[in-house]
Amino acid sequence: MSFDDIFDASFDRVQMPCGSRVSFFEAFYRHFLMSSPEVRILFRNTDMAVQRRMLKKSFFSLVSFYASGTVDDVLHKTAQTHSARQLNIQPHLYDLWLECLIDTVREFDPLFSDDVELAWRLILSSGITYMKFGYDHF
Repeated sequence: MSFDDIFDASFDRVQMPCGSRVSFFEAFYRHFLMSSPEVRILFRNTDMAVQRRMLKKSFFSLVSFYASGTVDDVLHKTAQTHSARQLNIQPHLYDLWLECLIDTVREFDPLFSDDVELAWRLILSSGITYMKFGYDHF
């Protein structure tokens, strides 16, 4: 099975409703907000429902960037908005973002394994690199 297939299957599993458990992206933000005071400050006045919708769009843009090698408008605009000239989202926060995402996958995917973790990292790493690059360049 390819890492693309492993990622797709894992993503399907983490999206499955499970009783009264919060959604995957809501749980991710809980992890992310708990990870650092710096993150909590950045999100202190944020409507988290709106933020989760924006995350879903940008998340799919990260996946699309991996699949196509092409930056779509959503990813480019997100990188511009997060750059030093606008929101000033420091590049190190993307590493923290990914670690919190992996922690959430570990929590939600009953078949989590080293291959699942590596698949998520591989699929998202090129887009995260693009976001980090954009910090000083957009």
